[in-house]
Amino acid sequence: MAVLEKIRVKMGLFIIIIIGIALLSFIIDANTFQSAMSMFSSKYDVGKINGNKISYTEFQKKREYYDRIYQLSTGSSSLNEEQGEMVNESAWQDFITDYILIPNIKSAGIDVGEDELFDLAQGSQISPVLMREPAFAGADGMFSREALVQFIRSIPSDQSRSLATYWDYLEKNIVVEQMFSKYISLIGKSTFQTPRELMRSIDDNNITSDISFVMVPYSFVADTTVTVNSEEVRNYYNKHKHTFERTAGRDIEYVVFEVLPSIADVELARADIEKAYDEFAFSDNLKAFLVRNSDKQLDPYYYKEGELVYKSFELDSFAFHATEKDIFPIHRDGDIFRAARINSIKQMPDSVFVDHILLDSRVAGVDTEADSLLNLLNRGADFSELASINSLDQNPNLAPGEIGWMTQTYMIPGFDTCFIAAPGKPFKLQSTYGLHIIKVRERTKPIKKVQLAILEKGATAGRETFQTYYTQANELASKSAGKFENYNNTVREMNLSPVPAVNIAPNAKSIAAYPNARELVRWAYEAKRGDVSQIISIDNKYFFVATLTGIRDAGIPSVEELSFEISTIIKKEKSDAKMVAEIKTQIEGLTDIESVAEKLGTTVSTQSGIAFGAASTMMMDPKFIGAAASASENRLTGPIGGSIAAYVFKVHERNTGAFFTEDDAKTKQLQAVSYQIQMIPYIMEKAAGVVDNRAKFF
Repeated sequence: MAVLEKIRVKMGLFIIIIIGIALLSFIIDANTFQSAMSMFSSKYDVGKINGNKISYTEFQKKREYYDRIYQLSTGSSSLNEEQGEMVNESAWQDFITDYILIPNIKSAGIDVGEDELFDLAQGSQISPVLMREPAFAGADGMFSREALVQFIRSIPSDQSRSLATYWDYLEKNIVVEQMFSKYISLIGKSTFQTPRELMRSIDDNNITSDISFVMVPYSFVADTTVTVNSEEVRNYYNKHKHTFERTAGRDIEYVVFEVLPSIADVELARADIEKAYDEFAFSDNLKAFLVRNSDKQLDPYYYKEGELVYKSFELDSFAFHATEKDIFPIHRDGDIFRAARINSIKQMPDSVFVDHILLDSRVAGVDTEADSLLNLLNRGADFSELASINSLDQNPNLAPGEIGWMTQTYMIPGFDTCFIAAPGKPFKLQSTYGLHIIKVRERTKPIKKVQLAILEKGATAGRETFQTYYTQANELASKSAGKFENYNNTVREMNLSPVPAVNIAPNAKSIAAYPNARELVRWAYEAKRGDVSQIISIDNKYFFVATLTGIRDAGIPSVEELSFEISTIIKKEKSDAKMVAEIKTQIEGLTDIESVAEKLGTTVSTQSGIAFGAASTMMMDPKFIGAAASASENRLTGPIGGSIAAYVFKVHERNTGAFFTEDDAKTKQLQAVSYQIQMIPYIMEKAAGVVDNRAKFF
């Protein structure tokens, strides 16, 4: 009743707000009312794409749709966090497709007709979407038209409508992929390289220069004689402001109270393991015992000597010098207590090469079929031939029946028996995939391996410990009262150590080494600069109290915000230009590179094979390479200002090779076109003014 009453009270308040807005509409004009309603509703918008607002309800409906698609394609009834993120992204990309990609592609005159769609779905030109769909794969793992036809025929009789839903999803993907393929083809065909451009590309790579040069690096010390005025800053901003575009970011400072076990909690863990120790020492079923009494269950892995060192050097030494009756006494490792016994000792190889014949265990008489195949194999039948005829596993990339090398950490679940099986002797094995006839073809040399049963009890913070840390966090939050000045004073008073976190992205899921920090990130994006949070709990282990120290909104900052940064850039440019001018004065009248080096107090360097077309791949200043490619031969050139230094140089010789061919030039052009195509979605989204607010909700 109490919960119901709360709901009623909150709903009543919501109705009052709506009535209030309705009454306001009688005393304010319609445009103002519409604007107010827009502001009210926009708080619940997940984003905006090409002028289309996407409400939370719309987006959630789309997410539910893709949740359903994921369940149909995987058979899973629930999603983990990573899969949930995939669903979230699929839903968002669907809106991007509907509001940006498809309209832009259609505006280029591209579409998919009904006859074309039928041909892609069921005709002679099956879409790659269907070709790579696992549901339409045959026994050989390749696309099966029969499987596709069977799927389509089953749609009308499916009362759940699941098949129809999935087919609609596939059909949309067929259309989108076909339209995008046509669009890419159109762009590719419209990109033309003239004969002159082709020859220029060949010359830029085949014509190389051998040079000697003098380099004077720019100073990193600021020149105090160089000044910059506000007009220069504004002119630079207007010319280059697009280069300062940024994504949203937030800066915070936080104090974290990590809930750690107290001395009393540690002693409680010690008492727990001591209570179980005697039974552990004499138990005949260690696997069942650990399920009931240990924080960790029995590890099925068999270790060889040296592999346990990463857990404990003492454990490794014990495991390979003890018998199955010995017990490793209780020892403490931080806040964890452990005792150990050997559960099993075996002579095992590190890896085995396995062949199999997979049979469908759901089919009646499968055991009789397996026994028949075993008899044939025992009488000398060829395993590979039987596998090619009888096995459900027909991997086109491997020989018939072949699985390959397996280790304990890289094997099919349930295949543990393979590590103790005799090579060359086939046997039956049941797994979740079906009934297998297994043959270990080869194995590495068997060595002693140990399966260790570890009784483990970790100290966890009790209620009193939890309350102690919460009280400390609450003191900081309460005394701060939401204000930065109070926060600073309280931090000093409590002798705490605040930690900065800079440029937190709106979709960040972790902060520093703390995962699952979405609640803290959301607070940072809802707060105002100087605000101090209440206690934010993460994983019921960390209590955060944070203050917002910086706000960076997405887009291009104002000239005022960038004034210092731009002034620094201009000062550097002026300082570099001043140094180049001073060098020019110093070397006036000199005609050889050695004299220049002596005058400037440096040495002469040489470089051969400098090509203008390789500027992006050579470990040299690109401005210097550009100047060298266009300079006259056997003539002192410079000083010229590069990116990192000033240069004076002489081109001694130019060579023309033939290693960069016309085909190379065409390939390079295709690579450029490929890059442009990859940028199409980004360019379209940019032009559409996409606003992504998903981080507020998910």
